[in-house]
Amino acid sequence: MDTIDKKILSILQKDISLPLSDIAKRIGISKTPCWNRIRKLEEEGVIKDKVAILDNYKINLPIIVFLSISVSHHTQEWLKKFSETVNKYDQIIEVHRITGSNIDYLLKIVASTISEYDQFQQQLIAEIEFSNMSSGIALKEIKKSNNLPLNFL
Repeated sequence: MDTIDKKILSILQKDISLPLSDIAKRIGISKTPCWNRIRKLEEEGVIKDKVAILDNYKINLPIIVFLSISVSHHTQEWLKKFSETVNKYDQIIEVHRITGSNIDYLLKIVASTISEYDQFQQQLIAEIEFSNMSSGIALKEIKKSNNLPLNFL
């Protein structure tokens, strides 16, 4: 990946809807090589998807909950069932296996109300085997970015 690819990615992270001619012009190359580079970045999986970022408040999902889960038995069978469970619920928007604390998994969940979240959490309790579970409700979002830093490449 060279500096031109990084420039393309930087532009696309900010606005995927820009016309190819604008992207090529900003970078200083013609449209065909620009298109070929974008296509190559897609084929290599660097560009994973093209999506619209929604405002969770405007679609009535203002509640963001971080659910911490600790597990006593780390088996492949448990992980398979856990993965299947979290992937079937659209309100779980991120899941991370983490280290450095007594928490094993951190889930980011959206809901329209606290009551709705409570009902959802009760569903998860019935489906997931765990040793400890703790919820933290986000009070204010300080920073949210979907742009990855490219200066480390």
